[in-house]
Amino acid sequence: MLFRRASKNKIEITLTPEPKEAMPPSRELPAELLRKLEFKVLKRLDGFLFGDYTGFFYGPSLDLAEVREYQPGDEVRRIDWNVTARTGKIHIRQYREEKEVTVWLVVDLSASMRFGTRRVLKAEEALEFVGTAAAIVARHGDKVGAIGFSEAGMRVVPPGTGRRQALRILHELYGLLALGQGQAAPSRAPHASLEQALEHIAKTLKRRALLFVVSDFLNPQPEQALPWTQGLRRLAYRHDVVAVRIFDPAEKELPRAGELRMRDPESGEEIWIDTSDPRVRRAHAALVQAREAMLERTLRAAQVDVLNLSTAQEIVEPLLKFTLRRRGRR
Repeated sequence: MLFRRASKNKIEITLTPEPKEAMPPSRELPAELLRKLEFKVLKRLDGFLFGDYTGFFYGPSLDLAEVREYQPGDEVRRIDWNVTARTGKIHIRQYREEKEVTVWLVVDLSASMRFGTRRVLKAEEALEFVGTAAAIVARHGDKVGAIGFSEAGMRVVPPGTGRRQALRILHELYGLLALGQGQAAPSRAPHASLEQALEHIAKTLKRRALLFVVSDFLNPQPEQALPWTQGLRRLAYRHDVVAVRIFDPAEKELPRAGELRMRDPESGEEIWIDTSDPRVRRAHAALVQAREAMLERTLRAAQVDVLNLSTAQEIVEPLLKFTLRRRGRR
């Protein structure tokens, strides 16, 4: 969060605690958001895909059928390293199609997600994706569940079907977002909640599933390994996992706005910086570059697909590109 200083001796803005609200200050309530998505987003997807949602989000089939030797053109992400090490020859996991699949949405609603400088906040962008994904799964007749996490704790919505299930997921996540806004900044490490959510769902899943992990994946210390790395890799080994990264353009480049007071939404720490100072801008650019490189390496090592969603852009175009990319690998 940014606060402008008019002069070196005077602060124009006084910090006041955020009021507790029954619902977050989003433009729509859950039912209104779902109706908007059905009218604006799903209709456009229908027009592009001619109503065929088979494989819209569904990547490689999920039921392991056999393990065979590698052939040119096979996906590296399907290599079975245990069999490869045992036999001395590269082997590939081959899957059998399933008629039904359970989809899980793991959704980050922590303090860093309540930031945005463009079209919407990152949390609102996340909820738009969640509503879209849940509605698509409901149309397809499959089950969808959700786990939301923030400073206020964790909420789990068991898998269900139909439009009512999509609405229930949105309602629960909106409620969790509201609770998080009414609490002080937590003292624990920023990504501890994501680590706990991944551990919880790993214990919950009894059969192969499709998981969407929706987060900004921010790492304040890019030189250190992310605490949720192992949890994500373990899930990706048994399940089809997609990392849905939510970002705001202002997080990648400082605005040229003179002296600003900046507050870390996760820790609550505040500092003054001069955004016009070339040294500050170079240091920030280096930090962003290191953070991006660490995240890219982590997600690539986990062998998960990545869908990037910006708060400056409607979600339809990125979803279509993502769909075509995954369909091309089936």
